[in-house]
Amino acid sequence: MPEIPDFAATASLIADPARALMLTALLDGRALPAGELAYAARIAPQTASSHLAKLLSGGLVAVETEGRHRYYRLAGSHVAEALEHLSLLGPEQPVRRKAISGKARELRYCRCCYDHLAGQVGVAVTQGLVEHGYLVAAADKQFHVTANGAAWFRSIGLDVDALKPTARGLARQCLDWTERSHHLAGPLGVNLLSVMCSLGWLRRAKESRAVQVTPKGWVELRRQLGIDPVSSLAA
Repeated sequence: MPEIPDFAATASLIADPARALMLTALLDGRALPAGELAYAARIAPQTASSHLAKLLSGGLVAVETEGRHRYYRLAGSHVAEALEHLSLLGPEQPVRRKAISGKARELRYCRCCYDHLAGQVGVAVTQGLVEHGYLVAAADKQFHVTANGAAWFRSIGLDVDALKPTARGLARQCLDWTERSHHLAGPLGVNLLSVMCSLGWLRRAKESRAVQVTPKGWVELRRQLGIDPVSSLAA
């Protein structure tokens, strides 16, 4: 009998519709209680507890305890990336399709991919960094930060030299599941999102992983990276 691949058990955990909805609700990096995850998955709290136990056992989520409360989050950015990449396995959307919801449009336009910027705005920011010569695509789905790039990041308060690369590098090319183009991930992508929020260019939504670009943000993104808010927004 052939040996069962290691990913089969993990795939079966993700394949359940309720668990898939719970994992999706955690894609913005927040830790949520079981009750909120039950609501997101449209299931009873008792059923949610059973699903969460399986996700914990499978290493897909982690739990934090605060007093009597338990909060669940994804086990790490590697889980978020795997979920985003699985979304790419679906068929391409046909040219003629029914209108997507307002919430789905928000997420497609600008969202956080666990801990870095994604969506149309995330891809546009990455393309702007490349076009200005601040980033250069490198082997193994990496980005190389140029000297001009390090100076630009420093000008907005991000010291690239102070960042600690992970085993997968400092700046990675992450394939965006809605745009089918790459956005910036890795420690540089994480810190860039944080700095843009602290500068008031971006504002993360409290109840979802949607991200808003502020008026000040559009002024700066247009001035510094040549990003036009109209051309970045899908029809």
